[in-house]
Amino acid sequence: MSTSYSYPNDSMASHPYYPPDLVLPGFVPNEISVPVLLASFAGAASLVIWVTSVLARTIRPGISRADLFTAMWFMLCGCIHLFFEGYFAYHNGSMPARSDLFGQLWKEYAKSDRRYLTRDSFTVCMETVTAVAWGPLSFLIGWFVIKDNPLRHPLQIIVSLGQLYGDVLYYAIFFFDESVYGAVYCRPGSFYFWAYFVMLNGFWIVIPLIHIVRSTVACARALQFVQDATKQRRSK
Repeated sequence: MSTSYSYPNDSMASHPYYPPDLVLPGFVPNEISVPVLLASFAGAASLVIWVTSVLARTIRPGISRADLFTAMWFMLCGCIHLFFEGYFAYHNGSMPARSDLFGQLWKEYAKSDRRYLTRDSFTVCMETVTAVAWGPLSFLIGWFVIKDNPLRHPLQIIVSLGQLYGDVLYYAIFFFDESVYGAVYCRPGSFYFWAYFVMLNGFWIVIPLIHIVRSTVACARALQFVQDATKQRRSK
């Protein structure tokens, strides 16, 4: 349950973010309960995964489990990057006052990282690049996987590496600012740190690493096949 803080200056609204004296101009408290917010996000993600699964099995009935998982992952990434993170990139200057569903979802997540409410330069730039570049490319990769197009592998490496690099920087700057400058971005308590900050972002560490390895192996095998075939032709 969120905790409210009172401020001596009436111009500063009470809010559940840290530090307690953080100024958030125009801040409007969330009206949608946390269970409903989380259920809405999970429901939308489940819908994207289900639609992708149906589409993939219809277009390519013999699709492997690995490719089906990959297609669902990148279609989900496309939606999150382009629409959800794109929302933040576009509205970053007014996030404390946003009261629609996406705005309230971001304000709930910001309990683990208040940079999303303060126009932090790295966060804004990182999310903008993610939305503009990785969002559309994720949709393209998902489609290429469904169609069994070999171009999915180089694109998969590029986007997965971009996701991994952005997430590593996101974690690194958070801990660097905390240890060197004493900055406090997350509310005290283990839930927001481990459930929101660590777990939710951790997916974009583990899964991109898997896809980088798989696509690198696939590209290496293809190049090896071409090299062996070329050598055989020359030896004749």
